[in-house]
Amino acid sequence: MDGSARLAQIERVLTRADWSERPVAMLDLDAFDANLAELAGRADGTPLRVASKSLRVRALLDRALAHPGCRGVLSYTLPEALWLADGGIEDLVVAYPTTDRAALRRLAGDPSASAAITLMVDEVAQLELLLDATSDVRDGTRPIRVAIELDVSYAPLPGIRFGAHRSPVRTPAQARELAEEIARRPGLELVGLMAYEGHVAGVTDAARTPYGAAVRTMKTLSRPEIAIRRAEAVSAVREVTDLEFVNGGGTGSIESTGAEAAVTEIAAGSGLIGPGLFDHYRDFHPRPALHLGFSVVRRPAPGIATLLGGGWIASGVPGPDRLPTIAHPPGLAYAPQEAAGEVQTPVVGAAADDLRVGETVWLRHAKAGEPAEHLATYVLISGDEVVAAAPTYRGEGAVFL
Repeated sequence: MDGSARLAQIERVLTRADWSERPVAMLDLDAFDANLAELAGRADGTPLRVASKSLRVRALLDRALAHPGCRGVLSYTLPEALWLADGGIEDLVVAYPTTDRAALRRLAGDPSASAAITLMVDEVAQLELLLDATSDVRDGTRPIRVAIELDVSYAPLPGIRFGAHRSPVRTPAQARELAEEIARRPGLELVGLMAYEGHVAGVTDAARTPYGAAVRTMKTLSRPEIAIRRAEAVSAVREVTDLEFVNGGGTGSIESTGAEAAVTEIAAGSGLIGPGLFDHYRDFHPRPALHLGFSVVRRPAPGIATLLGGGWIASGVPGPDRLPTIAHPPGLAYAPQEAAGEVQTPVVGAAADDLRVGETVWLRHAKAGEPAEHLATYVLISGDEVVAAAPTYRGEGAVFL
């Protein structure tokens, strides 16, 4: 069944279940499970750490973690990790450094959370902040678990750089130096290393254009350099202390990251959802699992129908690829002078004449997790049945960004 036919079927399922609320987020569990199986297969035995930022629905995190190919969660803030630990998740790595002193005090004062959560660090000032914020809470029996982030952005020439601005730790020597600083502080315990190659895992490369060819060339040149530098950094740090885990990669780099002997786990999350940006990758094609339904509320002219809302634009560098993808019905496009708007979104094309007030147009967000910041509930559907209405983080009253 193609995507449009599946959405037509889902519309009938929602109607039968009397689910008329719009906007609505519909999560196709059959597609989610198929994507999960594909990601695990691509990892070829290397465990996947589920990136919570790409889901933000506890029921979906639990579903992914139940798969034997998944191990633990890569969370994005310490308050989120504490919340997930309270819910029973026992292996959490916070992917970004924290300066949240209140959350740090909660962590240090909770033995079970301290055992479950690892914090990310990349400079000495962060180490001092962690210890200062928890100085009167730590009992001396359990140090704060930390991991070093190694920056593996690609800089082939001075002034030319590909990848996100993340850690200042770029060389094996710098990684070892920071490991030694951690070892000097008995309140901290170094347990892991993370190195995220976002310019490989998160940059689309399917375009048959000079840009697409340039991206593919950049990835080809970058992968060997990443593997060498990551392995050398892991070796350098292990001269100071052993490591429980070495985390790398993302949905777009699973095969190349998993092939590295130094890597013990791969981060993945967006590939479970298959958002709009993933339509433009060359080597993998996840099934679209999350669709957003918006109501037609007016028909201002022939060939135009207007949706209420729809303009949930993805984060990142502004551009057409940050717009939602129109998924169903086929034959629709955005009005060129308006595109997707916060309050109204006109859609044009021959199919617009067939739309009536109250009908639904289905969109796909460009990114995986961000729709959960707009909605309290995801409707979970399997086959031709509504399985559950699962609260998002926001629906559970938990806001972490």
